[in-house]
Amino acid sequence: MSNIKSIYLHIPFCTNICNYCDFCKMYYNDKFFNTYYEKLLEEVKIYNKYLNNTFKTIYIGGGSPSSIGIDNLEKILKILDLQKEDDYEYTVELMPLDITEELLKLLKKYAVNRISIGVETVSKKYQKLFNRIIDKDVLTSKINLAKKYFDNINLDLMYAFKNQTIKELEDDLNYILSFDIEHISTYSLILESNTYLKYINYQEIDDSLSSQMYFYIKKRLESIGYKHYEISNYAKDKVSKHNLVYWNNEEYLGLGLSASGYIDSIRYTNTRNLDKYPLNKQEEKLSLKDKMTYFMILGLRKIEGINIKEFNKLFNKDIYEVYDIKYLLAKEYLLLKEDKLYINPKYLYVSNIILEFFV
Repeated sequence: MSNIKSIYLHIPFCTNICNYCDFCKMYYNDKFFNTYYEKLLEEVKIYNKYLNNTFKTIYIGGGSPSSIGIDNLEKILKILDLQKEDDYEYTVELMPLDITEELLKLLKKYAVNRISIGVETVSKKYQKLFNRIIDKDVLTSKINLAKKYFDNINLDLMYAFKNQTIKELEDDLNYILSFDIEHISTYSLILESNTYLKYINYQEIDDSLSSQMYFYIKKRLESIGYKHYEISNYAKDKVSKHNLVYWNNEEYLGLGLSASGYIDSIRYTNTRNLDKYPLNKQEEKLSLKDKMTYFMILGLRKIEGINIKEFNKLFNKDIYEVYDIKYLLAKEYLLLKEDKLYINPKYLYVSNIILEFFV
């Protein structure tokens, strides 16, 4: 049996649906939550044998976990009141408007030690477009309140909106940097199916400008001491241990509607249909070739890349015989330093094109 060290739990509820969001979500109401909670407990029983493990990372995401109210959130936190390693990381995602002293005290009570807050943008113009309106002064007060309770905070920044200027991006980035927080996640706007923006035929920004914005953020954050450790993520000292579980291709337990997991060489994704949850899920039994592919496409998301010796030892294969690494090195899409193989920094923005070589 796998010694699972990480767990993700999905809360699909929101009090507000953002126009760009394609995650599994629904408007919160008590009846839906109660149904969901009972079904979640059923799924927990299925994986109960893993819950006696000692966990290094726990992550509650959404949707918006903070949208379900204090009492309901405590029910979820009780499910995850598990044995933890000394140097554990326990993250909960929060919507800014939900942040109160009562909420923050509840999280501390259950040993949560990291929170992630979706800022995205402080531009009223784009907030209105995304149906994500929050007064800047209120947002500031909420983040400052969170800082009184937590010293490991991530703030999300979104960019590359149609007609957005570098100056507007700079304003958003300056705002986030004013809080002097530990971790920043940056995401360019991608038009996903089944979103309002896709429905209204909203146009994506020009690739060259989006790329310019990506490297502007990278240069700016690195110049003031943030480490760029994954394509979209920056940290001062505390990288996201949970996200590194994904990128290091480690196994983890996924609970909740639409959650994914990786256990005993099987990758699975739960249904997005509440009526069919928790019994209906897609499973992918990984072959050796599949495992090598995941190792490469996930590991190369890290700025430091993958270790060739680790690949050779893990799979008992010579990486140069499995993939045309020499071609990628000759083209300088990939670089090699000692045993570390990594994407050339100047191609990070188009990393997906490079990762396709391994699929």
